[in-house]
Amino acid sequence: MSQSGPAAEVTHRLVSSSAGRIHLVEQGFGPLVLLVHGFPESWYSWRHQLPALAAAGFRVVAVDVRGYGRSSKPEDVAAYRMLELVEDNVAVVHALGEQTAVIVGHDWGATIAANSALVRPDVFRAVGLLSVPYAPRGGPRPSEVFARMGGEEEFYVSYFQEPGRAEAEIEPDVRGWLAGIYAALSADTMPPTGSPDPHFVSRGGRLRDRFPSGRLPAWLSEDDLDVYAAEFERTGLTGALNRYRNMDRDWEDLADFDGAPITQPSLFIGGALDASTTWMADAIAAYPATLPGLVSSCILDGCGHWIQQERREDVNEILTGWLASLPA
Repeated sequence: MSQSGPAAEVTHRLVSSSAGRIHLVEQGFGPLVLLVHGFPESWYSWRHQLPALAAAGFRVVAVDVRGYGRSSKPEDVAAYRMLELVEDNVAVVHALGEQTAVIVGHDWGATIAANSALVRPDVFRAVGLLSVPYAPRGGPRPSEVFARMGGEEEFYVSYFQEPGRAEAEIEPDVRGWLAGIYAALSADTMPPTGSPDPHFVSRGGRLRDRFPSGRLPAWLSEDDLDVYAAEFERTGLTGALNRYRNMDRDWEDLADFDGAPITQPSLFIGGALDASTTWMADAIAAYPATLPGLVSSCILDGCGHWIQQERREDVNEILTGWLASLPA
């Protein structure tokens, strides 16, 4: 697809990485900005940021993370460990003929972006985090932490651990499941206060049992939902879910970075109604130590989890202002 004017041209391409190939969508000219999506999304979650950042004078690239969309989907679960995803991002930067980039991520993409900046500061000169705060590696093994969170119920991350289990819930009706999770975590359609939490599964139940039914969030059209559903109907959900199945491996792999801060210029944008923001309030409070290069931390009132789609104009304004403030 394309629009008029050189800065508006949108290009799809495949580049090589250790995964095999990474699909990306590129728009604009100028300093490179790499956008990394979360679960369960794709490059398409950045559709509103691509033209805005390009118009502001940046070469902006949104990737399909390995396991998603048109990127490769390795069979080995361990191929989705964090260090592999960091190297995918490095491979994209180099394949585009650049040595450095600013990296911005949402949801799992925020964690991937943070670790890319942490592990490869020679490549990623600044990092923007949307929805999920940076929390340095440390503490007990993640699987032990998540097992304790559920109490009588099961936390969704634990639910995702067994290969095939979540797939059996999702894949018979991908479109309906995606509509449900998008609605459950959006400000205008999330369950009312006091309802069973959609981040937890009752013993023997399913996540979708707690998703709202009915209308889509205001930011999501039927056509948008069709785009997301078509990608996952084609690829399945295993590649995306395998990211969750590597959290203990990441904890082991990143032992040398225990407690390490990210020192590059950074940005955080969260939604006031997003559980990722409220549950990790301590991580945000620790930013003076963990993100000493923090330029701005913004919490958007009345916003849920899908922040760059729910509040695209606010996010675009914050992102372009931050990017313009960075050293050349």
